[in-house]
Amino acid sequence: MSESTVTRNLTMSKAMVEAIAYEMRENEEVFYMGEDVADYGGIFDSTEGLLDEFGYGRVMDVPISETAYIGSAVGAAMQGMRPIAELMFVDFFGVGMDQIYNFMAKNTYMSGANVSVPMVLTAAVGGTYNDAAQHSQTLYGTFSHLPGMKVVVPSTAYDAKGLMHNAIRDDDPVVYLFHKRLMGIGWMPAPDGPQTPVPEEDYTIPFGSADVKREGDDVTIVTLGLHVHRAMDAAEQLAEDGVEAEVVDLRTLVPLDDETVVESVSKTNNLVVVDEDYRSFGVTGEIIARVAEHDVGILNSVRRLAVPDVPIPYARPMENEVIPNVDDIVKAVRNIER
Repeated sequence: MSESTVTRNLTMSKAMVEAIAYEMRENEEVFYMGEDVADYGGIFDSTEGLLDEFGYGRVMDVPISETAYIGSAVGAAMQGMRPIAELMFVDFFGVGMDQIYNFMAKNTYMSGANVSVPMVLTAAVGGTYNDAAQHSQTLYGTFSHLPGMKVVVPSTAYDAKGLMHNAIRDDDPVVYLFHKRLMGIGWMPAPDGPQTPVPEEDYTIPFGSADVKREGDDVTIVTLGLHVHRAMDAAEQLAEDGVEAEVVDLRTLVPLDDETVVESVSKTNNLVVVDEDYRSFGVTGEIIARVAEHDVGILNSVRRLAVPDVPIPYARPMENEVIPNVDDIVKAVRNIER
């Protein structure tokens, strides 16, 4: 996409909605369903304005039954429609997990590829605003661990739009996880980074294509979502001490861009992986393992930062303690053995 097409800055929520609206105009089989997505416009502005254009027939508020409406989305997708089903919070996935994992993810395989399930499951992830243990998880790793689903985690408005276009057009089920802190809604201020120039035209970002958000020679910081911006802030602090950090934004977990990560670590020989999911059996360990399996000799030093294996606390000081912040990233880089 040429620079001449970039004419305005958008918040991540507006970029997502723009992509969804475009796809709904282009294809009458695309529709959106979820809790508070019609009249309210999504509690994180994920569907703001869609009802006015497309009406209740294509922007549907549903009963509080994740099993029912995710199952309905799976059935609609198998019949050739392209539904987008929203989990208000990713923490609610457990209620509809049978529909997600045993049907959405598996039906193409179980049918011998005679049916496809072209649907998008969106969900808000992440903490940092004190909503306690049942509304503050990320759970990227949970979905990535289960075969049959592509997993997308944008960190900027530009990426959010391109990845959403690609997700809706994909013939396989896609789990599209947006961090609520990045959406740019009035009552939850976002960092400066997520609001970016976004072309008016439609465009896609291929799945499995990580993005080097900042180049550096001394250490590779691999991360995604909110922590891309925390890593960028940490990199600026480190640069004042002469340490140049390369920040790699994974953008998608399934498929995972091993090549970009390995290329960066081959240059820096030091790896710090930062994630807001849980530490054990998670994204941080997977990234480190894949680099080591490729060539353990390129690893001089490794650190990982993630949420310890405890429920996300409600109290602000405790929540701040368990979710990695800029200072934690700076400290981890300074402690590597270069």
